[in-house]
Amino acid sequence: MKIAIVHDWLVTYAGAERVLASLINIWPEADLFSVIDFLSDQDRAQLGGKVAKTTFIQRLPKAKTKYQRYLPLMPMAIEQLDLSGYDLIISSSHAVAKGVLCGPDQLHVSYVHSPIRYAWDLQHQYLKEANLSTGLRGKVARMILHYMRMWDQRTAAGVDDFIANSHFIGARITKAYRRESTVIYPPVDTRGFALQEHKQDYYFTASRMVPYKRMPMIIEAFAAMPNKRLVVIGDGPEMEKAKAAAANAPNVTLLGYQPFAVLQEHMSNARAFVFAAEEDFGISPVEAQACGTPVIAFAKGGVVETVCGLDHPQPTGVLYPEQSVASLMAAIETFEINGSRITAQACRNNAERFSEARFELEMRQFVETRLTAARQSRQPAHTRPIQIAPTLVSSDLSARVVPIKSV
Repeated sequence: MKIAIVHDWLVTYAGAERVLASLINIWPEADLFSVIDFLSDQDRAQLGGKVAKTTFIQRLPKAKTKYQRYLPLMPMAIEQLDLSGYDLIISSSHAVAKGVLCGPDQLHVSYVHSPIRYAWDLQHQYLKEANLSTGLRGKVARMILHYMRMWDQRTAAGVDDFIANSHFIGARITKAYRRESTVIYPPVDTRGFALQEHKQDYYFTASRMVPYKRMPMIIEAFAAMPNKRLVVIGDGPEMEKAKAAAANAPNVTLLGYQPFAVLQEHMSNARAFVFAAEEDFGISPVEAQACGTPVIAFAKGGVVETVCGLDHPQPTGVLYPEQSVASLMAAIETFEINGSRITAQACRNNAERFSEARFELEMRQFVETRLTAARQSRQPAHTRPIQIAPTLVSSDLSARVVPIKSV
């Protein structure tokens, strides 16, 4: 059996690429396809050294750094990948990967991180953050996104089975494509984080400094609570806003980008991990719990499935209702009052629900079950094995045989 794995684009090694690495670990013989592939040698090692077969966008000017400008061309590009010789196609998609062309004798299973966020329910937020809400450029952007939505919905018909990375994304799939999905949570390297029972007296957050992560908001909340210490790791476009928010807050320490070992140390020793984003799944809160560190998080998105709030018998954190300074401050006060109810071991046990081994087992079983069903459905009716319906026989020998169900 020939297997193809399709990914949107390969530029950095982040959450979606961790899923891809596990898929390759399950099916190491698979061929890899992507719109572009500019991974570093270090990142490629995580994928077993595989190099993707790419599209014409790979050769366009500045495709490595400005690839998102080519989004309008990506539907056409992904459809040019020739997968006609493959029996099984697995797409890992948050943009266009699920749109590959396939035939009736091929099984296409799509693991969806999200339907195209900026084309569906988050369109207005993205346009605002990109300063495209008004003007000619804004009108052009809306036209492009309208086209992307139509293409995205149409190509959903080419997918045999959808897998969502959370129930939150499963609801998006239903809304966008009118299709059901199976939830298989993405893999988290829980083995890379050791349980730390004893904590130090500081709070911790780490993320890319991009608008939806709300990092300046977290800093503003701690600036208003000078008796509570916050350590921040991360860099990105919002770094200057973060620095401005921390300018008059000596209790806030900005470390910028740091290697994994430094992040791991601070996460393990923190009193709690603070999270303010609306994520599809959210790997960082699970990594924090793997260290035995409680999580204080905005109660929307995948995090409500990965963090057990105070209403749970074994809580692992505090969930707050609004992305606001006041709501976060109230959550921190709630945590300090109820923190003794949250144990490091409970956090670790909860994190193990999202391990790499669990993901790989569930993915393999799902695909093998679908392959078996697909093979049986393609068999001519006269060659299929006859299935005898089980029966119930009464203890009264004169009673008739009652079938449980008909064939």
